[in-house]
Amino acid sequence: MEQQVIIQIKILTNTIKRTLQNSDCFCDCRGMTGMHGWIISYLCRNPNHDIFQKDIEAQLSIRRSTATGMLQLMEKNGLIIREPVPYDARLKKLVPTRKALDINRRIEEKFEQINTQLIHGLTREEVDLFCSVAEKMRNNLSGCET
Repeated sequence: MEQQVIIQIKILTNTIKRTLQNSDCFCDCRGMTGMHGWIISYLCRNPNHDIFQKDIEAQLSIRRSTATGMLQLMEKNGLIIREPVPYDARLKKLVPTRKALDINRRIEEKFEQINTQLIHGLTREEVDLFCSVAEKMRNNLSGCET
C-alpha cells in the first residue's frame, strides 16, 4: 500500500504546532494562537508595506469572517492597532504593537530552533528535495502546473 503523504504531513504539522505552542513564546499572551503568531510574523516581515485585513486573508488563505475575529481579538489583546491611511479613509492598516514585536522576536528564535531540529541529520540535498517536493504538492492542490 502506498504511503499516505497527507497523514505524514498532518502528523508533522501537529508536532511542529505543539512544539511551538508549548514554548515560552506565548507565555505572556493568554489566548494567543499559532495563527496569531503567523499574522504577527507576517506584519513584522513587511514593515515598509501597508498591510490590510484582505492581505492577511490572502496570505494565510482564510475567510474574511475568520480574519475579522482573529484581528479583533489581537487588537483587544494589545497585539495590533488599526491605523487609517491618508490615501483612503475606508482603509485601516494593521500595525504590530511593541508587545507583538517582542513576541515575534521570540517566535523567530523558536522557528530557527525548530528548523534546526527538523533538518538535523539531513543532507543539504535532502532538504532541497523536501522543499521542492513540498512546493510541487502545494501547486498540485492549487491547480498550478509545474
